[in-house]
Amino acid sequence: MQRSAPRLTRILACAAVPVMLVVAGCSSDSGDGGSGGAGSKDRGGASASATPSPSQTTKTVEPAKFAKLPQACKAISAKTTASLVPKAKTKNGTPALSSDLTSRGGCSWNGLADKGVKGSQYRWLDVSFYRYESDASLGSGQERAGVNLAKELAKVEETPNAKKLRTATATGIGDEAKTVAYQLRKTDEDFVYASVVARTGNILVLLSYNGAGYAGAATPTEKTIMEGAVKAAKEAVAAVAAANK
Repeated sequence: MQRSAPRLTRILACAAVPVMLVVAGCSSDSGDGGSGGAGSKDRGGASASATPSPSQTTKTVEPAKFAKLPQACKAISAKTTASLVPKAKTKNGTPALSSDLTSRGGCSWNGLADKGVKGSQYRWLDVSFYRYESDASLGSGQERAGVNLAKELAKVEETPNAKKLRTATATGIGDEAKTVAYQLRKTDEDFVYASVVARTGNILVLLSYNGAGYAGAATPTEKTIMEGAVKAAKEAVAAVAAANK
């Protein structure tokens, strides 16, 4: 009976504390000296598994490949712009307005080459660059550029009143590229268009080249316009790599 009194006192003391503490501090009453340690170890494991690790809470995305955009009006060589747009109004190109030149930029050239009694040839060339940062919630810069490539391609393919529209996969222009050829009737003339939508790393390159013959001049061929667009697009893509050396 004397030995049972301390035992009763301990039981009553344990009953007065919260259940969680009872498991920790009173389990040794059973006489199993190892059970208290096992209980502590189990709770530690549950606590660790319930706490998210950094890899669970933060999505890791691939870093953006390129940090800079090239100067848009210098991305295509003067020799190329002169051959594609003879008699350009602005020889060095007209820069596009941009509120953030680290993320987007562009340039255009246009001109009318008067050939007298043979009529005139009109040409327009423009190039745009869009850079995408990597974002844990949106994906890597490369992925984002790829998604927007598909969107921009769809916009070109939906050009109102376009005729003989054809889309093709292009090789040798960045990581992926598509070309679109089509015709439009404007100002009572037949215009031939060629667009290139390309991705190099996390940068999207959009290039458009078109032309028409005026005053009896022959309409430029699709082959001529497309070859000019592809040549300019390759230079624009190469300018991205050069700007990030």
